[in-house]
Amino acid sequence: MTRLERKCPICGKPRAAEHTPFCSKRCRDRDLLQWLEDGYALPGPPSFPDNPQDD
Repeated sequence: MTRLERKCPICGKPRAAEHTPFCSKRCRDRDLLQWLEDGYALPGPPSFPDNPQDD
């Protein structure tokens, strides 16, 4: 697969150079909204313990 054949991770359409790795501003904004609304998560321990007195 060459770089030109890569698809937008949101909708699967061909990527646009000005919005890489997305095809459009709409898909880029949808991805940002997922991050802002905690739709994506990185693996690892919680950053804030539920009860700090347990440490």
